Amino acid sequence: MSSSAPQDTGRQQDEQRLWSVDEHLADILAAVRPLEPIELQLLDAQGCVLVEDVTVPVALPPFDNSSMDGYAVRTADVQGASEEFPAVLTVIGDVAAGSGELPTVGPGEAARIMTGAPLPPGAQAVVPVEWTDGGTGGGAASGMTPASAAPEGAAGEVRVHRAAEARAHVRSRGSDVQAGDLALAAGTVLGPPQIALLAAVGRGTVRVRPRPRVVVLSTGSELVQPGEALAAGTIYDSNSFALAAAARDAGAIAYRVGAVADDAEVLRATIEDQLIRADLLVTTGGVSVGAYDVVKEALTAVSSGDEDVDGAGIDFRKLAMQPGKPQGFGSVGPDHTPLLALPGNPVSSYVSFELFVRPAIRALMGLPESEVSRPSVRAVLKADRGISSPAGRRQFLRGAYDAQSGTVSPVGGSGSHLIAALAHADSLMVVPEDVTSVEPGAELEVVLLG
Repeated sequence: MSSSAPQDTGRQQDEQRLWSVDEHLADILAAVRPLEPIELQLLDAQGCVLVEDVTVPVALPPFDNSSMDGYAVRTADVQGASEEFPAVLTVIGDVAAGSGELPTVGPGEAARIMTGAPLPPGAQAVVPVEWTDGGTGGGAASGMTPASAAPEGAAGEVRVHRAAEARAHVRSRGSDVQAGDLALAAGTVLGPPQIALLAAVGRGTVRVRPRPRVVVLSTGSELVQPGEALAAGTIYDSNSFALAAAARDAGAIAYRVGAVADDAEVLRATIEDQLIRADLLVTTGGVSVGAYDVVKEALTAVSSGDEDVDGAGIDFRKLAMQPGKPQGFGSVGPDHTPLLALPGNPVSSYVSFELFVRPAIRALMGLPESEVSRPSVRAVLKADRGISSPAGRRQFLRGAYDAQSGTVSPVGGSGSHLIAALAHADSLMVVPEDVTSVEPGAELEVVLLG
């Protein structure tokens, strides 16, 4: 659609209105849709959300097998065995993991068996090699003679010094999962143990929602890349690194774009170039009211579909929060790619990411609403003095949470530029809009970051 005077008026009103944190987050989650499912190889699916129930096609383990290196025996043949009166059995051969054709264990016989090898016919239990002389004719064995050193197929005799009950040291077929069991339910995030289970039941591919591709751009002519020399009036770009790392932590594939100068045309071109690899765009800086805050200017002319849309479909708002008052959200480009514009102060940027970008990433992954935001707990303020907070603003302060004592302590001051304090915090203390002070010993909400 094209721009119009009523739309201009509406957007001006949006910018003048003070929005709540909850309203802004609700608008974001209402606009973000989970990515379409695709079929991926197992390792490529790590970190993705399963979109189908996976049932077990075959029992796991698929056959009875040994849990120890030792000897497969009949229980009657080792009944009453001791070191003084060992049971002497004839060794009829080896059974290794992966063995196909198996020897049959008859009365008075045993077969050397390795961990994971199938239990041979006739055998009822496995005695560990440490319970035997290992076929050496000596005392208790500490290990087995290698197969290469037993060319006769481990023929000979073995002395067993202890009795074994039926099924001793045997992993039963289906003792892990049975054929037809539910292995993993739709909605499961695939980590290493889940990948292992899928492989164990024979799945080579799996249907999932892919990890969102998040492009992070920081803006500001004063920004210099770490490792380069600082000139007068310049600082290192930390925001793009922090947000790209946070996006990965949230489950996304993150692409960090080097700092873009305060030039609307350059920023606009950069955004358009990045659309090809973005499921979500995140900018930081340039959303306030300064003369060089170019994000608003740049986004007014980014094409969305066949026509230019006023504000490129981006709403810039003032939120009733501290830090992070200026925010922007909308979509850009022909595919209406979501874009979140965050403030440039480091702490404002990071807090805004945790509150708004992380939930958007998790929603794109297809996670339920209960899992899109960080968990929060109630904790008692442990501090030398109280915390003050501006009226009508929801304040987020860095904290150190002690789960054992149920307390939280402030870390650093409230300044939105204090990166060092942020690096030592593991939580955010939340002071509601209608509270202007919190005294030591009072309870408050704590958002857990780790």
